[in-house]
Amino acid sequence: MKRIVVHPGAALSLLSHHHREEHRIVVEGTAKVTVDRDETLVAENQSVYTPLGAVQRLENPGKVPLTLIEVQTGSYLGEDDINRYEDVYERGQGARG
Repeated sequence: MKRIVVHPGAALSLLSHHHREEHRIVVEGTAKVTVDRDETLVAENQSVYTPLGAVQRLENPGKVPLTLIEVQTGSYLGEDDINRYEDVYERGQGARG
């Protein structure tokens, strides 16, 4: 389980996982969530599920920090189970975060 904070106007990597699924609950703010080709706005006290293998991204389109709780399930939960397709932070394949 992780607590994730995304600053206003920021986005996380476009990525997928081979071994885990994720369920995220928005605690504060609004998330723009991309799962494969579907984009959804998720508000406080709402949640979104990302299935195994789906290409995903989290963005904060709002003016306040976005805070989420992420619960991961699957056969392997290591941080090296990340396939990045776009990463503005230039961490590279398999990097943490």
